[in-house]
Amino acid sequence: MPTNKSAKKIANHGVVWEQAFGYVQAVQVKDTIYISGQLSHGDDGKLVAPAELDDNGRPSDFSQMEAQIRQTYVNTKKLLAEFGATLDDVVEETLYVLDVPSAFEAGSKIRKEMYGTDIPQCASNLIGVTALAFPEQIVEITFRAVIDRPAD
Repeated sequence: MPTNKSAKKIANHGVVWEQAFGYVQAVQVKDTIYISGQLSHGDDGKLVAPAELDDNGRPSDFSQMEAQIRQTYVNTKKLLAEFGATLDDVVEETLYVLDVPSAFEAGSKIRKEMYGTDIPQCASNLIGVTALAFPEQIVEITFRAVIDRPAD
């Protein structure tokens, strides 16, 4: 029986964990771009503003939340550009954080800065979790964007 597979366009950052875990950072199907959980790594793949860890290997404070959120949005903007999109095309985001109060404070500031408006025009979720992929990581954000053109 023939299948009707949708054309997909993908984008990656080129960091080692894409191959190690086996996934792409973003995929476009038709007019929708799905962006995997983004974190605050630089172009070299190293975490920007890593949290200090306590003796148990857990973040000891969340003072790096603002810097991590900012870099996460910078990385997301790079991915969106691969599809000819911007943050204006984002319709939904979900922030996974280790500390909700610090993320709420930092996120409210950085989101307004990144979207360029006091009320970003996207649905947003802020969810507290107990752990993320890397010990020094305190935030991860997923995005969904919709654009006017289908994948090539």
